[in-house]
Amino acid sequence: MNYYNEIKEQLIKSEIYDRAKDYSKDRHKVKVYFEIGRLLNEAGKEYGKNVIKQYSEKLMLEVGKKYNERTLYGMRKFFEVFNNEKLNPLGSKLSWSHYRELLTIKNIDAIIYYIGICEKNSLSKRQLQERKKNHEYDRLSNETKTKLIESKELDVDDLIPNPIVIKSNMLKESLSEYALKQAILNNIDDFLRQLGIGFTYVGNEYKIKIGSKYNYIDLLLYNIKYKCYVVVELKITELKKEHTGQIMTYMNYIDKNIKNIVKNNTVGIIICKQDNEYVIKYCSDDRIIAREYELV
Repeated sequence: MNYYNEIKEQLIKSEIYDRAKDYSKDRHKVKVYFEIGRLLNEAGKEYGKNVIKQYSEKLMLEVGKKYNERTLYGMRKFFEVFNNEKLNPLGSKLSWSHYRELLTIKNIDAIIYYIGICEKNSLSKRQLQERKKNHEYDRLSNETKTKLIESKELDVDDLIPNPIVIKSNMLKESLSEYALKQAILNNIDDFLRQLGIGFTYVGNEYKIKIGSKYNYIDLLLYNIKYKCYVVVELKITELKKEHTGQIMTYMNYIDKNIKNIVKNNTVGIIICKQDNEYVIKYCSDDRIIAREYELV
C-alpha cells in the first residue's frame, strides 16, 4: 500500500471539502485526521519512525505548509489515543481544536469527562482550556470518578469540585466574606460553571424573614437539571458546626415558603476556607455540602 499517496489524497479532498461545506468542516476534519492517523501509524510500523518527517516534507510542498511534522504527529497521536473502545471521536460533536486540546491529557477517564462536559455545556476550546487549567477533573471526589466510570446516576453534589476555584485579586490575608462574595459576583458565570451542570443565579443577600427578624442568604441559586433551589453560604474560616445549623435553617425556610410541590428539596453549599469532615459526617442533614475555596 502506498501510504503517502493515500494520505495526500485524503488531505487534498479535505481541503476542497473545507472550502465547499464550511458549516460542517470541523466534523469532516475530525474523521479525515483520524483516518490519516491510522495510516501514519501503519506506515510507521512498516517503514520506521522517520516516515512522518519524510511525509511532512513532501506534503508541505505539495498540499500546504500547515502539514508539518508537528501536525502529522498530532494526527497519529489522535488515532493512538482515541482508537479505544471507551472513546469514539467519530460519534462526538467536538471540533478538531477540542481534540488537540484533549490530546494533552493522559488519563482516559479524564478525557471522557471533559468530552462529556464539552458536549453538555457546548464549551468552546477556550472554555475547555480553562477547565483543564483549573484541574477540574482532578478536584472531583474519588466517589464521583467511580460513578462516572461505571456510568451511574449522579447527584447534584457529585460534579461540584473541591476546592472551588474563585478568581480574585484580593490578598488572602485581607479577605472578608463580603470581598469573597464580590469576587464571585464579578465572575458569576465562571462560578456557576465551576459548580457543575444546570446552576443558575437567583440573587445575593437574598432577604428572608424568620419570626420578627430579617436574615440574608449569601447566594441563592437554582439547579435546572435537579429542579431544586441551592443555598450558598460563604465562610472565610474553618467549617464549624454552627455553620451547618445556619444553612439548614435557610434551606428549610426556602422549602416551606418558596419552593412548590414539583421542585425537589433545597440543597445547601457551604464554601469555606478549610473543610472539617467531622462536622459534615455528623450533620443531621445530608443535603448540606461543604467545599473549600481557592483564590487565583
